[in-house]
Amino acid sequence: MTQLESNSFQAKIRKIIINFGRTLLWQLEKLIGDRSLIGNSVFFDPDRFNWVKDLEANWQIIRFELENILKYKDNLPNFQDISTDQKSITRDNLWKTYFLYGYGIKAEGNCQRCPETTKLIENIPGMKTAFFSILLPGKHIPEHRGPYKGIIRYHLGLIVPEEKENCQIRVADETRSWQEGKSLIFDDSFPHEAWNNTNSIRVVLFLDIVRPIAFPFSILNNLLIELIARSPFVKDANVNQQRWEKSLDDLISRGDRETIDKHK
Repeated sequence: MTQLESNSFQAKIRKIIINFGRTLLWQLEKLIGDRSLIGNSVFFDPDRFNWVKDLEANWQIIRFELENILKYKDNLPNFQDISTDQKSITRDNLWKTYFLYGYGIKAEGNCQRCPETTKLIENIPGMKTAFFSILLPGKHIPEHRGPYKGIIRYHLGLIVPEEKENCQIRVADETRSWQEGKSLIFDDSFPHEAWNNTNSIRVVLFLDIVRPIAFPFSILNNLLIELIARSPFVKDANVNQQRWEKSLDDLISRGDRETIDKHK
């Protein structure tokens, strides 16, 4: 077997594994919904989660760290650069990301540049994924659904265009606008889409959190999330994230050296 044939065979096996895993997860989702301790709503009331208050109280600190990152906005990876499977919903350069955690894997360098944000998210029970989600002007994320109902999704508005009616998210049949310093929590296993039809950027702190589920089904949920974290999908994303993180490290280091040289 040639190297090309071997790569093609491995790609086919990977696709089979991913498709089988997704089918299994979707078959388990009714069980997850029935045993959910927070119900089976599309959107959830943020007041039900104690950790939301800390994030909202410190949103301006998070935004300050974000603004330092946005100096390098053009050099940040697109979502599909990290998670190549997302090419089915995004292929342009209008959805930028800055990952802090991905399925429990910490992006050490990125977290060091955002220490206060990192402290806050690490205090959240069940936090698995965290990143700054940056929608540039004109970006539309088409309807899609998340991979698994065993997590819930959180957005903290950090930079929101004034024309809120042109920058929104729809989950199932409910449409919401982001607000700076305020939270949206929803079940991303429902079909959803988002758009920024303005001339400004929109940035949220994007978190995936383990859904609270009644024991002993919570054990099954945690096991399935751990299996997802070990999947080729997540492993490949982690390798891509490490490459982009090093690239950003090099860029910032060059910028720091140039600043120092100017002041000598």
